[in-house]
Order: sequence, then C-alpha cells, then structure tokens
Amino acid sequence: MSTSTIQPALITRILPDSIAAEIGFEVGDRLVSINGQAPRDLIDYQFFCADEVLELEVLDTSGKSHQVEIEKDYDEDLGLEFESALFDSLIQCNNRCPFCFIDQQPPGMRQTLYLKDDDYRLSFLYGSYLTLTNLTQREWDRIAQMRLSPLYVSVHATEPEVRSRLLKNPRAGLLLDQLQWFQNHDLQIHAQVVVCPGINDGEHLEQTLRDLARFHQGEIPAVISAAVVPVGLTRFRPMEDELIPVTTAKAQETIALVQKLQAQFQQELGSTFAWLADEWFLIGRQDLPSESHYEDYPQLGNGVGSIRQFIKQFHKAARQLPAKISPPRKFTWVLGNAVEQAFQPIAGRLNQVQGLQINKVALNSEYWGQEITVTGLLTGQDLVRVLKDQDLGDGILLPSLMLKHDDDRFLDDMTIAEVSGQLGEIPIRRVGTIEELLEACVGEPTHL
Repeated sequence: MSTSTIQPALITRILPDSIAAEIGFEVGDRLVSINGQAPRDLIDYQFFCADEVLELEVLDTSGKSHQVEIEKDYDEDLGLEFESALFDSLIQCNNRCPFCFIDQQPPGMRQTLYLKDDDYRLSFLYGSYLTLTNLTQREWDRIAQMRLSPLYVSVHATEPEVRSRLLKNPRAGLLLDQLQWFQNHDLQIHAQVVVCPGINDGEHLEQTLRDLARFHQGEIPAVISAAVVPVGLTRFRPMEDELIPVTTAKAQETIALVQKLQAQFQQELGSTFAWLADEWFLIGRQDLPSESHYEDYPQLGNGVGSIRQFIKQFHKAARQLPAKISPPRKFTWVLGNAVEQAFQPIAGRLNQVQGLQINKVALNSEYWGQEITVTGLLTGQDLVRVLKDQDLGDGILLPSLMLKHDDDRFLDDMTIAEVSGQLGEIPIRRVGTIEELLEACVGEPTHL
C-alpha cells in the first residue's frame, strides 16, 4: 500500500498526566510521522513509539506543521488516542458469503453498517474475524515480521470445495495451507465455524473440527480454539440464497456431535478445544454446560460461556445487595427472548430486595424477522413495538450491547432519545456491566 493512502492520524483524546498532555498536544491535532515514518495504523504507532527518542511531525488544528522532539523511557506510552485504529484504508472483504450479516440488512441505513471488514489489523487489535482470503503477500510478511498473533479467523469449513462454496471465492480453498503457515511461523489463531444446515454441518463439521484440532499441538499451537456458532438469518437476506435456519432438532443434533468430539479432544489434547456457542443450547432447549466446562473462556467473544460467566459474576456481586431500598423503584429490564429463562434467576434475586421491582421483558425481533433473538440484535423498533403504552415504571434498563460501540444508535438507526420519545419520554439507562446494572437498581437515586 502506498504511503499516499495514509492520512495524518486525528487525535481525539489526550490522557491526563501523560507525556502528550505535558507537551501540550490538543484534541484535533493530527500526527503525520514518527521518526520520519508515517504510521499506517495503531500497530505501527505503538511499534514506532517504543523508541526512547522520538521526532514527531504534527499538524495543529489550523493545519500548521510542527516538529516535536521527545525523550522518554522505552515503551512508555505518549497518552494519545485516535479517531480510528486505521490511518489508511480499511481492508474490505471480497467474499460473498450468503450468511454475511451485512448483506442481511435493509437498504438505506447508515453507510458504516455496509462496510465489510476483512482487516487483519482489526482482528489483532480487537478480535474481529477475518477470512484470510484478502491478504496480499505484503500483509502476510507484515504479520510474520511484527508477530501479529493471535488473529481470529472465520473458517466455516476446511474442505476446500465446501469453504469455497460458502465464501463464493476460489481462494477460500487455501485454508489448510494457510494454517500450516501459521504453524511454521509459531503464530496462532482462534477459529470460528458458522454452521449452515445442509452445507457445512454433520460430517463436514466433524471433518472441520478434526482438521483444526491437528493444529492444536506443541508449545505454540497454531489453532488455540474453535467456536461453533449457529447461522443467524434475517428477513432481509437475498431470497435466492440456499440457507435454512437452525431448528431445535438441528441444534440438538449439532450439540451431540460436538460433545462427542469434545470428549475425544479432552483425552487427546487435554482441552475441550471446540466450543459450542450458548445459542445452540438456547435453540436446542437444553441446559447450558456448567461453569467449570469453559476452562479459561477462550471464545467468549463468540458467546461461548458468556451467560454462565455473567450469572456467576452477578451472584458474586449480588452479595453486596442491600436487604431493602427507599424510596421504592420499579424498572423494566429488556432482553432478547433467547436468554429469557437463563436470566430468570438474576431477576429473581434483584426482586428479593425490598422496595425494588424488576420486570424482565424478553423480546423477539420482528424487525429482523426472528422468532428467537439474542439481546444484541434487538432494535429500537422492536422495543417500541412491545413497550408502547405499557407501565414501564421509573425507566428502562437497556443492555449496552444493543447499541453501536460508543454511540446511542440501535442497529435500525433509531437513537435512545427517539425510542424514549416514542415511549412517552421514559428514562432509558444503558447498562453494560454487572456493576452498572446493580448501580442502576439500588444505587443513589439519579435521573436515568
């Protein structure tokens, strides 16, 4: 990638008491280069800034260029935060996976919802998944040189013809060679398999997990773990696709297959290795595995063990709940109906506090056309549809994962303020952690 595509990095925050704050950096300044090199992204920035002597070229808010010289300890952070982790262009996906959520959205939404990210840098920094089909040789060389590991890879199938069919890309069939490259370079990945009934399930899923397990060997296993996730479909998907939803029977069949393999992997590898997302058990109407099953939660980002972990952390934090509160409070806690039963003990424990009433409302998403919906896919329109004209008490407790990161928009582009307005200006409080949930329920009374 030529340096002409690299833009000066916009500074959006200066950490208090940092080197940058002491020097006098300001929000709106732009970083052009470090020791004569223009950083492509946050990875370059962190690598270049590890030196003890730095010369920065900076553009101030008026566009005037400044040279800034800094002496510091090795690896000491400057205290700058940027608008984006990428200072050049996003590496986008050239696959045409029929289950891609981006292609299952309605037209006319905000532009960022249609960006197909297949960027290894975001995978390394934030754990987003990539397919490896869009990497040039230069990018492979950079991954090796800078030891960018672990990465998170959407595998879906290891059989070349099955993976190529799923990704609609002939380069998808090179996966096993790419996994061998990771092993040869002592680099690692976490794998994800989205199961599409009739395409990569059954014997194909078994083959995929056995192939991946072959790379879970040695002191630095190339494949650290694999997550098995059910395909999620919406009513906006192209009708000509070949996808069918996961039924209760298919979920139960998949659970049995993977649990059989888990027992073998535990014997052969000393690890469960392949993990079922919580959704399988919710769809299959089976109990979730015990908390001890999940080892060190290697696939939490795929919803593997997230319910168990949340419940465990809640009950630990709930020991500090008071016996009663005054004045009384009543809240509506909104969740996806997929977790309705799993979260019932939490609502029950909160309602043991005298003076506190938590009404748990579990919704499906008519917006997406789903009968069973995880909390993160609920939209503003879904909330308005069910909650309008209801007694919502003193406010709504809204899980933050329904919203875009650092924003107040739902996936349907509605804002918290718009939902509140359509519900009679009801207060809505975001709760992203257990601490925030408990604070909202029993903390000092505040305006939500």
